[in-house]
Amino acid sequence: MPKKRLIIAMTGATGAVYGVRMLEHLKPQPEWETHLVVSDAGVVNLKHEMGMKRADLSRLADVTHGIGDIAATIASGGFKTEGMIIAPCSMKTLAAVAHGFGDNLISRSADVVLKERRRLVIMPRETPLNLMHIRNMATVTEMGGIIFPPMPAFYSKSDSLAEMVNETVGRVLDMFGVNVDGLYTPWDGL
Repeated sequence: MPKKRLIIAMTGATGAVYGVRMLEHLKPQPEWETHLVVSDAGVVNLKHEMGMKRADLSRLADVTHGIGDIAATIASGGFKTEGMIIAPCSMKTLAAVAHGFGDNLISRSADVVLKERRRLVIMPRETPLNLMHIRNMATVTEMGGIIFPPMPAFYSKSDSLAEMVNETVGRVLDMFGVNVDGLYTPWDGL
């Protein structure tokens, strides 16, 4: 049975932990194949926030693509994937996706996912938001993308930052049908 492919992209916005945690959770799941692409600013942020190098991150993915490799498999609609997650997503990358500016492999792959009507989840990291940020989010939503700001849910009464990250990661991966056992417990009501 062929593996399900999921593209994980990381940009220079704060929140590298979200992309890292997704890759960590997907790594031991044999039915999933991850395709990673990280921007140069994403690598800088990864080092600053997580103390990780590009090589450390690449070891968590099944396949790693260079940001400038426009000829990569994930730049083609003929390469079947379940979709793409940009976690975290900078406002620069959000703008590129919203306006079809495929100048690097992240924005090109997002464009492919949208044109092929596959699932695109963008986890924007910026605050406060200006009007253009909001308009770009609306544009991506109108094109079929999902804007999922990584906001903690306090009703789960998480005891740690790691639990809050896991809950957000679990909710996003659940949208793709990934087994999220161990990440969070869906709300059952009171």
